Amino acid sequence: MTRILVIGASKGIGLEVVKQALSRNHEVRAFARSADKIELDAAGLERWPGDATSAGDLAPALDGVDAVVSCLGIEESVSMIWKPVSLFSKSTEALLPLMEEKGPKRLLIVTGIGAGESIEALSWIERQGHSFLLGEPYKDKTRQEEMVKASSLDWTIARPTILRNRKGTGRYKVLTDPKSWRMGLIPRGDVAHFLVQAIEDGAHIREAPVLTS
Repeated sequence: MTRILVIGASKGIGLEVVKQALSRNHEVRAFARSADKIELDAAGLERWPGDATSAGDLAPALDGVDAVVSCLGIEESVSMIWKPVSLFSKSTEALLPLMEEKGPKRLLIVTGIGAGESIEALSWIERQGHSFLLGEPYKDKTRQEEMVKASSLDWTIARPTILRNRKGTGRYKVLTDPKSWRMGLIPRGDVAHFLVQAIEDGAHIREAPVLTS
């Protein structure tokens, strides 16, 4: 049994990680501004309201956990096209020094294909659409990745392709070789499965695979 801190636990991939970790008998500390609204009934669940960009909120949430999974997201809106985004880098800036000083050492974060060097996997047409629609969020996800890679932690960066609101299938590809990276689709449940499995296996440390069906 592992005690896992899930940041961004109230919806999306974060909520899927909470559900799957609990189903596999792990203890979960679910961190989110709206953590109190998480409608799950499980003995191993600890709801922890907090601001992911606040070191003061994060420090006590890290006490006694074995691994951290960061699944932060932003609300989709037209303003994403032009409005600068800083949530991913600011939360990481607050989190990393705390983990490096007092632990835990295991960190998994979710970014996406198009962050960091994975942008090279996209075709010219895909890059244009990605840059237009997601340019600002992914600039910040790239900053987040750079900070994580420069840390001393046992990190894993998960880069899912286009997310689908479907249950996990357990049948997905973990593409670690940049030559194999490609655009595709993947259910949020499968991304969560990868994250929990990587914690259990101690796998993909200091790797940033693309995840796709």
